[in-house]
Amino acid sequence: MIAVIDEIEIGYDDVGAGLPLVFLHGFPHDRTLWSPQLGALVDHCRCVAPDLRGCGESTAAGPYSMDQYADDVAALLEHLKIRRAVIVGLSMGGYVAFALWRRRPDLIRALVLADTRSGADTEEGREKRKHLVALALERGAGAVADAQINGMLGKTTRESHPDIVESVRQMLSAAPVDGIVGALHAMMDRPDSGPTLATITVPTAIMVGDEDALTPVKDSRSMHEAIPSSRLEVIRGAGHLSNLEKPAAFNHVLSEFVSALTYA
Repeated sequence: MIAVIDEIEIGYDDVGAGLPLVFLHGFPHDRTLWSPQLGALVDHCRCVAPDLRGCGESTAAGPYSMDQYADDVAALLEHLKIRRAVIVGLSMGGYVAFALWRRRPDLIRALVLADTRSGADTEEGREKRKHLVALALERGAGAVADAQINGMLGKTTRESHPDIVESVRQMLSAAPVDGIVGALHAMMDRPDSGPTLATITVPTAIMVGDEDALTPVKDSRSMHEAIPSSRLEVIRGAGHLSNLEKPAAFNHVLSEFVSALTYA
């Protein structure tokens, strides 16, 4: 489905009924990242998965920033007449979730932060993103996919699940170059969300693959210690895309978390 919001098109899936869950993908992904979750939860929840600006079927047009992504999500929720939702953000989607909490906490029933971190980029991190910007502009999305694929998936997945490796490579290779470059600049310029953590007052679950090389377990432990009454789950045998690499384990934790909200 496509929604026209503030003169840009936002591609999204909206399936099921019940407690609304909004799934925010990472970089440089699209909403198909969440297919294992939508399939598992559609009978119990209303599952909304948008393509962030510049990704998938959404318009590749600036400005690109975490605040703008968050405002796009807020506008989509209002378009769909969703008053409050569980926000599930993975990697860059987690950065967007932090921005949404700062800007529109009234829209958030609970948070799920998967394979993400609260800190801003280090100088080394910024240099790596600048390299990816140049790579995308010079050689396209396929070159970015080749550069990212090993860090994005855990060792177990790379060795045992070539089908997942190939599907992720195809998703990354399909990303629009303008969206890739915009997202990279947005991540470079994002604020430190560390001070935000102590302000989070909604139920929060944190999930991370034990083989995540991009946002390792220690980052999730730090968030868990800073967010009051949060829950931390480490998913064995998964890398940075824990929801896709170990969907059964991820969905089990997510379903338990959502059930507790439903019956609270």
